[in-house]
Amino acid sequence: MLNKIKLSYSFIFLFLIGLFCFNANAQVLGIWKTIDDDGETVKSHVEIFEQNGMYYGKVVKLFRAPEEEQNPKCIECNDDKKDQPILGMEILSDLQQKGKYWQDGQIMDPENGKYYKCYLELLAPDKLKVRGYMGISVLGRTQYWYRITE
Repeated sequence: MLNKIKLSYSFIFLFLIGLFCFNANAQVLGIWKTIDDDGETVKSHVEIFEQNGMYYGKVVKLFRAPEEEQNPKCIECNDDKKDQPILGMEILSDLQQKGKYWQDGQIMDPENGKYYKCYLELLAPDKLKVRGYMGISVLGRTQYWYRITE
């Protein structure tokens, strides 16, 4: 009888671990509200999606002051994104999930056209840590993005 109880608890434990791991893979997917470095100003909404086992993010909404250009272009970009609209632009690319991180990809800042290495870490179901850096991760900056629930 004791062995059956142990087996039942083992099965439940393994089931819960499997369920958690499965959900962790998909939890970064969705639309995230980006916050400026001031910690308050909403800049955009970015949709994170998976394609062929890699994770990407594109700008799906911009928040601009009325006096600013409402559909700005990436004038500082030096690649095929030069003079392209920021709205719809892919700014996260080639991220791979490794444990609790999405890493080995890059993030592009459309305001200056520069690319940085980056990683994502899901801190809570609705809070994402986004770290962009040059070389090593201590040489960079962190933003926190918040899930959009509709």
